[in-house]
Amino acid sequence: MNKIFYILKPLIPRNLQIFLRRILVNYQKKKYNDVWPILQSAASKPKEWRGWPDGKKFAFIITHDVELQKGHNSCKKLMQIEKSLGFKSSYNFVPERYEVSTELRNYLNENGFEVGVHGLNHDGKLFRSKEIFSNRAKKINKYLKEWGAIGFRAPAMHHNLEWIKLLNVDYDLSTFDTDPFEPQSDGVGTIFPFIVNDEKSNRRYVEFPYTIVQDFTLFITMREKNIDIWKRKIDWIVKNEGMVLVNIHPDYVNFENQHLMEEFPVQYVIDLLNYVKMKYEDQYWNPLPKDAAKHVLAK
Repeated sequence: MNKIFYILKPLIPRNLQIFLRRILVNYQKKKYNDVWPILQSAASKPKEWRGWPDGKKFAFIITHDVELQKGHNSCKKLMQIEKSLGFKSSYNFVPERYEVSTELRNYLNENGFEVGVHGLNHDGKLFRSKEIFSNRAKKINKYLKEWGAIGFRAPAMHHNLEWIKLLNVDYDLSTFDTDPFEPQSDGVGTIFPFIVNDEKSNRRYVEFPYTIVQDFTLFITMREKNIDIWKRKIDWIVKNEGMVLVNIHPDYVNFENQHLMEEFPVQYVIDLLNYVKMKYEDQYWNPLPKDAAKHVLAK
């Protein structure tokens, strides 16, 4: 089905794509309301889990997938908002879909943020076969080395944790605890990070599932007008001392208070950050993914 979708996608007007997706999501919300947005079994702590540093109750990890040049050009605005509120995050760029500015990558790193790789060209073909993935992994590894990055997330949350072992990364972000609305909807069923081992090479990496619904699904497809679903899930994760990991796309954030079909007000991002900051002051750890990976791998 994914293969057929990506073949037909260029032929379907964007407005129609969103309209059809909204119909499907409205049906799925009713069908899966017992496992989304909260999957109760995902609260089980991993074996030998030792908690978060400094006695913090939960981790709050902010990530961004930059889909197009438009999002790339909005990164500094979003970063400044996060920095002004005392948060840091990672920005994942698509190396061969648009021009990724060296100046922007350096700017993010110099301000205490992180840069990662988001696929290769975002065409839906990365996981079509082992051969395709292996060939593209060589290029992805080249960009990882060039950018000094150690993290990866696949476009559209496609994933094969065995194949990802071919990447020279310390962590991957291509999964989720529960999200029946994704094209590859098999969740990993946990709100905690976990280690993926490669017995052949004796290498390992940390898998970080996102644990609150993505912005596009919530605000564009479902057309929610507030962050109540995010709040509900965050409160549940905090209660279970897990990991709040969010994926926000700069491409969809509207900084000008306009009403466009594929954008949502930046105020929703501000509301999210303020909610965590004010309600859970001194209870959260806000690491970069690379620092969270270091903590998990140090077990």
